[in-house]
Amino acid sequence: MTVKFLLLSNLTYLVNKGYDVHVVCSKGKWLGELGKLGIKVKEIEIKRKISPLFDLVSLGKLFSYFKKEPFDIVHTFTPKPGLLGQMAAKFAGVPIICNTIFGFYFHEETPYLKKQFYIFIEKIASLFSDKIFFRNEEDFTTAQVMGIGTTQKNEYSGDGIDLDRFQPEKFSQDFITAKKQGLGINENSLVVGIVARLVREKGYLELFEAFGNVIKKFPNVILLAVGPFDPGKKDPINPNIVKEYRIEKNAVFLGERTDVDELYAVFDIFVLPSHREGFSHSIMEASAMAKPIIASDIRGCRGAIEAGRTGILVPLKNSQKLTEAMLFFLEHPEEAKGMGRLAGQKAQESFNEKQFFEKIDKEYQVLVSHKL
Repeated sequence: MTVKFLLLSNLTYLVNKGYDVHVVCSKGKWLGELGKLGIKVKEIEIKRKISPLFDLVSLGKLFSYFKKEPFDIVHTFTPKPGLLGQMAAKFAGVPIICNTIFGFYFHEETPYLKKQFYIFIEKIASLFSDKIFFRNEEDFTTAQVMGIGTTQKNEYSGDGIDLDRFQPEKFSQDFITAKKQGLGINENSLVVGIVARLVREKGYLELFEAFGNVIKKFPNVILLAVGPFDPGKKDPINPNIVKEYRIEKNAVFLGERTDVDELYAVFDIFVLPSHREGFSHSIMEASAMAKPIIASDIRGCRGAIEAGRTGILVPLKNSQKLTEAMLFFLEHPEEAKGMGRLAGQKAQESFNEKQFFEKIDKEYQVLVSHKL
């Protein structure tokens, strides 16, 4: 999923620049299309949860693969593969090792001992890096404060999306009406949308509670949830739980989709009450689609939203404030549309993935000139 939805454009860019690109990841249904793009795939299973024996096996397989292949650069993504991948690459003698931090696992409300554990793991992982890229500027600053990495290693890279894909002008009102009909939504219904995996960490339970309050005043509003059920995580959510909140008649779950650009066009409001984010792609995408945004006041969301201008930030795990924010946009549609237009402008100015790709390529070349 990470390769498909977060890295594919970057990998394609590197292929087009002349890099020989290989992907190492766990098996998944999206890997077949990579070969058509000139990307070679090696499947090595890496569990998300800590599993010492299995992790040791994964580390050994990664080491063997990196020892066999003459890689010049190994670049790791996400926490678990980041740690194991960097260690294996270092032991195998790979000359250049990079890591990208999408977002730290710890956040403002993480218990002290758990937070210190995650910081310790990040510090260990950073010992194996030549360069650590941070998608979120607040994470970059946090790393400096916590002693993760070094001034020489750490680099704020920013993040971006395909702005050619996420353009509201591509979708006419007739298209939106037809899309709603295809989803079983009345064309006159307002839609509150979320794009996120079905896990508690994304703030779904707070959203369900808040939405239950919203439909008391706006009974025809629909909650449209786009994102896969994720049983591999410790906090998966079964869509049937909406019955406990009495919103089942107003909630539509679409699962994993590849037509998210079209679905954003259907949204009137985008909401992401997440507990933890790196630098939210869904917020960037919703911004590019000129949608007013409601999100948690946390690292990874704050950097993508200008509070009071392009969206509303609400306190973490606060259903009441989430309710108030949704009601504000529903009761003031012109102000909501105005914030959406400003969000679209911000996306054009700040979220262009091409600039981000060029920055990574430039850093690669600097490392190559110094180490090869």
